[in-house]
Parts: sequence; structure tokens; C-alpha cells
Amino acid sequence: MSQRPDKETGIAHIIAASRYSLGGLRRLLGETAFRHEVVAYGLVIGLFVLSGVPLWGYLGTTILFLLTMSIEALNTAVEEITDHASPAYSEMARHAKDLGSFAVFCLLLANGIWAAFVLATVWLPSAA
Repeated sequence: MSQRPDKETGIAHIIAASRYSLGGLRRLLGETAFRHEVVAYGLVIGLFVLSGVPLWGYLGTTILFLLTMSIEALNTAVEEITDHASPAYSEMARHAKDLGSFAVFCLLLANGIWAAFVLATVWLPSAA
């Protein structure tokens, strides 16, 4: 086992934190679900551009996408820790993974509802 690095302070802490965040992004890019979510975000943005969506639509979609990325990262962390702590099948491990998956699902549903609402306000102005 390797020894933990010393705690960084000041600007070195900011640089280290940025490095850790980029490492997390690299790890998340290895997840198929995350790559699908990035593609879906790009498709929604493309559809918004073609539909002439106002700025508030992009803002809401981007905020929801960032939340989705963060929940996906936490879900992946739960799966990593669960697999490490419980390499054999465990009902408790299954529950932990199912709960993380449900959190991602809820946010994906919120993304879809938001995108549909934004497009409805553009395509059917009387619906808003």
C-alpha cells in the first residue's frame, strides 16, 4: 500500500483539487452511461439551436446536465466503493447500487421534462 500524499495548502491545494477533478472526469468518461448522457446533452443543445430556444432554456438544460454529471459521478463512486467493500454478491451492495441508479434516473427524467417544456414553449407558444 502506498503512503498518502501530504495535504496541500494555498494555491497548491487549488491545483491539486483541479487535478483530482480532471481525474474524476477521466474516470467518468470510461462509463458508457456517462458518454450517452453527454451525447444526449449535445443532441438537446442541437435541437434547441434549430428551434430558436431562448437563453433561459439553455441555462436550465446546462444546470440540469451539470447536476446529472455530479450525480453520475457519485453513483460511480458508490459502485466503486461497493465493489471494493463487497466483492462477493451482497443484497446490501445491490441496494446501494440500485439507489444510486435511481438517483441518476430521477435526474434524467427531470432533464427530459425540462427539454420537453422548453421545446413546447417554442413550438406551441400558447402552451406556456
